[in-house]
Amino acid sequence: MSYTEVLQIVLLVLWGISSLAVLHYLFFTILGIFKRKKFPKADKKLRYAIMIGARNEEAVIGKLIDSIKNSDYPADKLTVFVLAHNCTDKTADIARSHGAVVYEYDNPEENTLGYAYKALIANINEDYGYRAFDGIFSINADNIIPTDYFDLMNDAFVYYGAKNVVTSFRNSGNFNDNYMSSLYGMYFISCCRYEMRGRTLCGCSTRISGTGYVFPSELIKDGWEYVTLTEDWEFSADQVAAGRKIYYCDQAEFFDEQPTTVKIMLRQRLRWARGHTIVFFTRFKKLVASIFKPNENMRSKERFSSYDLAVSIMPLGAIGLTMGFLTAVLVGLTPLIQDNGWEIVKNALIWFGGSFVVSYVLTALSGALIYFIERKRIPKGFWRHFAAILLWPFFLLLTCFLDFISLFTKNLAWKSIPHKGSEALADENANAKNA
Repeated sequence: MSYTEVLQIVLLVLWGISSLAVLHYLFFTILGIFKRKKFPKADKKLRYAIMIGARNEEAVIGKLIDSIKNSDYPADKLTVFVLAHNCTDKTADIARSHGAVVYEYDNPEENTLGYAYKALIANINEDYGYRAFDGIFSINADNIIPTDYFDLMNDAFVYYGAKNVVTSFRNSGNFNDNYMSSLYGMYFISCCRYEMRGRTLCGCSTRISGTGYVFPSELIKDGWEYVTLTEDWEFSADQVAAGRKIYYCDQAEFFDEQPTTVKIMLRQRLRWARGHTIVFFTRFKKLVASIFKPNENMRSKERFSSYDLAVSIMPLGAIGLTMGFLTAVLVGLTPLIQDNGWEIVKNALIWFGGSFVVSYVLTALSGALIYFIERKRIPKGFWRHFAAILLWPFFLLLTCFLDFISLFTKNLAWKSIPHKGSEALADENANAKNA
């Protein structure tokens, strides 16, 4: 067997294993396209603390708190807490004037959202005690909360016995600002529709994505320990490894303001990629161990959830990019080894070109499908959406390069993203639900 034949077999096996490892995503996607979990109306209204970490968010913090205060949920059941973290503006003063309980914390060495949560929860435990609340909501300073949000999340939280984490539908409040905000909106909606819906329908655990989730207050009795660049992934991994579930409530929708420039997008997504990599190195072993852990109370779905998240936290983009590079090297070395090498190179280039075109078309179609099936939640704007669909494959492909770069990047931190305080979608669009 020749050198190139050995390499071809090795690469074929690697591509095959990689494809099989993520094949279950296809099942979740198909299921999520056609069905969703609905929750009955809860017979009781639980008490919630709403934690908000804010750094220089004077432009948006007041609007967020007002949207919470205007909720249909009983006001005496919601307490808004804001941690003004390393702020140099009027975030704290504005939050107080809008009725929030505000704490201030300055420590330039502790500069992630996780550290803000750690300081905030320490204050909540000291001044109120975790037992004062049934659940804790994580909400971002630039979010807008529709009036029915807490009612719908309470329904799901109570349905699962107030013992599990529940996350929600993340929409973009500035979807039509430009192509960048549209791409971000597509990204988060696709995560909800193609991943989270299917997992919850199967009774498996999903993951949280940023904020917009609630968890049992008992989880903070010993404080908050998740302080990496992506505390959401870190928190998700520990919950799943412990056999706890993270469920998804599709009816509960909140709005997030997305970046609108390439510079901010690259900075944010590289931070996400680096945080993702850190979670892989610190949590992968724990998740794999939980798959095989002898525990009579841990059912097959919990073990599969550990497998699913273990695969999800792998730097799949970097792995794919590396395998693609090795395949390209094989193509480049072939002419040096075989007499008919150039013919093989020509055929290989045709194959690569065809594969790229097919991948591009399928990915663009997946973006178009998002616009179609979630059309009630996405504001109209045909030409902008059409352009976003054409750019969608490149937006996702960028993940591969950022994952690879993140392996060698250090000293990143949570930096405040400039917000203008964009308007949320119209109420009737915000509250529209798919059939």
